[in-house]
Amino acid sequence: MNEEVSKKLELIRQTLHETEVQGVRLRGTDWFAWATAGASNTVLLTAETGVAEVLVTTDEAWVLTDEIEAQRLKDEELPANFKVYVNPWADGAARESFVRDVTGGGKVISDRPISNLEKPLPPSLQNHKRVMMSSELERYRQVGQKASQAMTEVLKAAKPTWTEYQLAGAGAEALWAQGLHPALTLVAGERRLPLYRHATATGEQIGQQAMLVFCARGYGLYANLTRFVCFGKLSDERAELHSHVREVEAVILNLCQPGTTLDAVYHALAQAYEQHGFPNAIREHHQGGTTGYLAREIVANPTTTDTLAEGIAVAWNPSLAGAKVEDTFVILKDGKLENLTFDPNFPNVEVEGRLRPLPLYN
Repeated sequence: MNEEVSKKLELIRQTLHETEVQGVRLRGTDWFAWATAGASNTVLLTAETGVAEVLVTTDEAWVLTDEIEAQRLKDEELPANFKVYVNPWADGAARESFVRDVTGGGKVISDRPISNLEKPLPPSLQNHKRVMMSSELERYRQVGQKASQAMTEVLKAAKPTWTEYQLAGAGAEALWAQGLHPALTLVAGERRLPLYRHATATGEQIGQQAMLVFCARGYGLYANLTRFVCFGKLSDERAELHSHVREVEAVILNLCQPGTTLDAVYHALAQAYEQHGFPNAIREHHQGGTTGYLAREIVANPTTTDTLAEGIAVAWNPSLAGAKVEDTFVILKDGKLENLTFDPNFPNVEVEGRLRPLPLYN
């Protein structure tokens, strides 16, 4: 961990030199986790920023927090690479005064600039966050396995009489039991499944089939996956929809190679939908993109020219009305994809050399 943090501090200081600024402030839950090798500044799960931030200067690295959080962070979260500055919780001005002192009142860049003195981070540093080091990938594998096991456990236990709230709650409980934040648990039951792509849970019973979607966060990293459960036989028409989305997904997974641009993937998706007879599907839901310290770092669209590379994670979610497929993959050294959220205990079928999930019959 300390070695990983040292490498990241080196990258940040390289950015300091290149941009000729005196400090980097990292406030977001994503950047805090990245800089600290998986520590968390999260208290309120829905907040994009947390209860502590990272400040890096040319010769020092600090975590800035208040007296409510400091001891817990020291005891349970932070690597030894950081000093800790503690301000009284009621005196935010003390922190700003400290930052001015250690940066000599100079220019500061930040992931979330909040003053005239602060500018955004350059693309070069943002790109470093999106490419996994080997130690990050090891943590990501743990998150992916825990998330997929939680999904399997919940859908095997699900009953058609459960409400969507109950299924979402069981999903959240299973993720918490694995030590993961349930950042997102979408549920659509039988009636709502064909109607909405982003179906937040309701009090309706799920009926004969349901979709459960996880964005599960651990060490700041997001494992994104979608699964279906059926009670009784799936209609031929619905089974065919699932087959279509798996085949569409295969087209884009085959494209996930170092050097491929995200707009190229988007256009290939649009063409694949059209070839399968669903020309409007590309406009009915976003199709995913790169992932990592955000559920989606970059969502692919017709103009995203960002390039895939070794060590970048992707989560695509091609969908049709009532069918969807999603897992979290990372691009490995040889250009192969590793499925971080694969669970061999969930039913699957081989599609172009990859095992992809089928609906679970319960």
